[in-house]
Amino acid sequence: MRTLHTMEFTKMSGTGNDFIVIDSFHQPVDIDYAQFARKYCARKVSVGADGVLVLGPGDATADFTYRIFNADGTEAEMCGNGARCAAAFAVKRSIAGEHMRFRTLAGIVEARVNPEDVSIRVTEPHGLRKDIAITVEGREAVVHHVNTGVPHAVWFTSGLEGFPVDTVGRAVRTHPFFSPAGTNVDFVQVTGPGSIRVRTYERGVEAETLACGTGAVASAIISHAAGRVDASPVRVSMPGGNLNIDFTLKNGDYSDVWLTGEVSFVYTGTLVL
Repeated sequence: MRTLHTMEFTKMSGTGNDFIVIDSFHQPVDIDYAQFARKYCARKVSVGADGVLVLGPGDATADFTYRIFNADGTEAEMCGNGARCAAAFAVKRSIAGEHMRFRTLAGIVEARVNPEDVSIRVTEPHGLRKDIAITVEGREAVVHHVNTGVPHAVWFTSGLEGFPVDTVGRAVRTHPFFSPAGTNVDFVQVTGPGSIRVRTYERGVEAETLACGTGAVASAIISHAAGRVDASPVRVSMPGGNLNIDFTLKNGDYSDVWLTGEVSFVYTGTLVL
């Protein structure tokens, strides 16, 4: 007879991105997290989530380690809204104080858990490239690119509401230009000198999500680099809510980039594995 194991988890949401959060400090379980994510992130037949967050022991330079597995089982380097959820979770579980540092595959992330929201300083954006001409579904298009912990392509549009995010996003995400790893894709409409609306097709989820933290950062940085917004901070409106992006531009490089938004604890539960 198979031995059954139980695992406690917390369901969290960061501006519409939802996650299964696992505390491996207090319940170390030797499981295949990629397989776990594929099974339990499936909507309608399981818990349902955009991804799985796993918090584990840190070291001298970080309060804890943070891993994220997408719904398809792939491990991502970074997830902005997931990192904000991890920070709030760490404070609630007394893993870290309100100001903390934690290690991701993209590097060290600094976080502040505020009374009303959570802020993280993301890894330095790199690989910024404007005006990339590609052919998508038989038509010429121009996109822009930056890595904000994970790669993002940015596509500006004046008609975001009815834009076919899933079909065009999938085509750009798998375009040969971005191979072999592929890219996340952000569709951006500028709404003011310091505000944009964004819809994101997420790699690993392989669909549009209600929000994407690294996508909000990428969209704000590219919008500023392209001269479409004036300066920091940039208010980013996504289907799941609003995010604020603060940054510094010095000698052509973007640094000290902070992502801020709300985080909520949805419920806790126990899974029988």
